[in-house]
Amino acid sequence: MGIFDFLGGSGPDKALKLKSKVTQKYGDPSSRQKALQQLGEMKFPEAVGVLLQRYNITVEPLTTDTDEKEHVFELVKAFGQDAIAPVTEFLRKNEAATSWALRILEALLPEAEVTRLAVDTLTELSGKYMRNHEKQVVLLHYVTGKQDPRIAPAVLPYLEDMAADVKLAALKALGPLKHEPAREPILKLLANKEIARRVQTAALAALHESGFGVQGYREKVEEAMTEPFFLDGNGLVQRRG
Repeated sequence: MGIFDFLGGSGPDKALKLKSKVTQKYGDPSSRQKALQQLGEMKFPEAVGVLLQRYNITVEPLTTDTDEKEHVFELVKAFGQDAIAPVTEFLRKNEAATSWALRILEALLPEAEVTRLAVDTLTELSGKYMRNHEKQVVLLHYVTGKQDPRIAPAVLPYLEDMAADVKLAALKALGPLKHEPAREPILKLLANKEIARRVQTAALAALHESGFGVQGYREKVEEAMTEPFFLDGNGLVQRRG
């Protein structure tokens, strides 16, 4: 055992002890920055987990905050394959900083694998109450436009989320996927007069993009219709211009 190990200077325990410095919002920033650098020089997964905690705080000035978070991104990325497990765990369990976790994983894994992890996380979160909806929205935006047969079934339950922003993100993701089981839930959203107008408009856009007909809901869809959309003779939502 080396003298630094004896003093707790380089092992996993040392990494965990640095967490308080990494998440210290006030005081001399050099102390926090030194801790980040020390963690980046360690070579075990516990150091990655502590580095990621820096994403849970915001410091002033914002330029310093951004610089430090970018530095953490580079430090974690340098761990290579050893970073994948702790970053994946962070993505699953942490409510904030989802975009940073996805960005790191994109730097370490093929896009299809990151999409799979995003879908797994969406499935796990489905139906859970969350005070902050940022994580759900970021994940929904991430899978939008991507091709994976598991995306649509994972996104569909989010049409019933209480948050309008989550509904909007789910509608945007579902439209181009043309997922038949989504047709009636989208129509129900559109027909619900208590739903925010912007959500109804997004539902019209999703129906237009998916090419689904409005059978069984024509009258209610006509009541909810707004420019630039209109309903044609075949019961399909069209867009002017």
